[in-house]
Amino acid sequence: MARDAAGIERPEAVFDREAEWEALAAFVTDRRPGPALGLVTGRRRQGKTYLLQALTRATGAFFFGAREGTERESLQHLAEAFADHTGSPRVPAWRNWDDAVDALLGSGGERPASVVVDQFPDLVGQSPTLPSVVHRAFKRAGHTPRTRLLLGGDSSLVTNRLFTDHSALRELAGMSITVEPFDFRQAAAFWDIDDPRLAALLHSVVGGTPAHRGFASGEGPTGIEDFDAWMCRTVLNPRTPLHWEAARLLNEEADQHDRPLCHSILRAVALGHVTPWAVTQHVSRPRTDVSHALRLLEHCGLLRGEPDAFHPAALRYRIAEPLLAFDHAVVAPRRSAPEQEDAGGAWEGLASDFNGTAVPAAFAQICRDWALRFASPDTFGAPVAAAAHGTLPRTENGPEHEAEVVVRGGGSRGPLLSVGQARWNEIMDIHHLDRLRHVLAVLAARGEDTSRTKPACYGGAGFSPRLHAAQDRGEVLLVDLDRLYHGE
Repeated sequence: MARDAAGIERPEAVFDREAEWEALAAFVTDRRPGPALGLVTGRRRQGKTYLLQALTRATGAFFFGAREGTERESLQHLAEAFADHTGSPRVPAWRNWDDAVDALLGSGGERPASVVVDQFPDLVGQSPTLPSVVHRAFKRAGHTPRTRLLLGGDSSLVTNRLFTDHSALRELAGMSITVEPFDFRQAAAFWDIDDPRLAALLHSVVGGTPAHRGFASGEGPTGIEDFDAWMCRTVLNPRTPLHWEAARLLNEEADQHDRPLCHSILRAVALGHVTPWAVTQHVSRPRTDVSHALRLLEHCGLLRGEPDAFHPAALRYRIAEPLLAFDHAVVAPRRSAPEQEDAGGAWEGLASDFNGTAVPAAFAQICRDWALRFASPDTFGAPVAAAAHGTLPRTENGPEHEAEVVVRGGGSRGPLLSVGQARWNEIMDIHHLDRLRHVLAVLAARGEDTSRTKPACYGGAGFSPRLHAAQDRGEVLLVDLDRLYHGE
């Protein structure tokens, strides 16, 4: 077990999550007088509930996981669970949520006592006034009970509304954390994979969502030579939960919304139609409908709109969950194949789309994440503030130019530190550097300061001798898979 700064041991079963554990441990052991409120959110399948349950076991806190039902049923389940936790022979006869919340906040004394209510938005769905009840209870509680109330909720429209900056609960909150998917390096360690190429391939399918390993029966590919077989026995196997997870993810989030439109939008983005205008044109639906669905997918954390590196006012969308991107780019065009063919035959038909569409997009995101999170300041000459995709529109006399990894310092319009291309399955050569030089010339002609901008090539298949020689002369930065996963 690892011991954090607050002295609470993090169970070995909790992989990574050091920062989240430290924040939670500091919150529940805070000895300042009066009750305190903490908010814990995260997309489904990221381990939020698992983390909260581990915290309650480590601290002896009270945990209550909300479930669907009526207000009366939830109050009764909560009362029974609280009586069991406190060892009381009598179940409290709470008349309403005011009684219940007062009792929970009153459970603390001179020493901090923690109460965790997971899936809190589900309770609000049954009892819409519950946030106001919590707010009033905190105002009544005074400074005596040192109860630390943690409310958990999945990323959703309801959770965002309850926990946003201007909500009554957020005003009370002394701590708010979001349990994010593992980054690409954490994901490789989580799946016990040392080979960077295999790790990148796997990340292109399952991303950093911890639950996906359980949905694959806890097994990952044993080596690069096992990857195709692993795809056949897990992702393409209708008998495994992982096979159905992409559809289930969206159906849970879009339960009361236009699911076909959401699927069409994700398919459009997965195929490269990434601007709002391009998405609207591809799905052939009214702009208002598309805008509403885009907001829904963003609020749920399934889609992310990010500013273009060369045009910050222009948004580019990307699918935040690689499994959804894989499903819509690779599987959706041949949806029936895995069910009607044997998995091996289906994969033969899908592999080219996977290697030509899904993996390059995921690899480019890995490169941007590396630049932002792992590259040392010396790599680009300054600390990195942003790494994004950049597009220079087609001009009258030339083609459109794209740079998959545009690195800036000091924000979206900060100094341009690097302009790079990412190629997954192509040995990069001097013509890639020439293209980057042309992009830099166009940017300079438009008034961008490129005097300290480093051209960079990110290669999944390696670099030619001429490109290595250019790096030796200081003309280009080369970043291979080993550096992405292990270097700065």
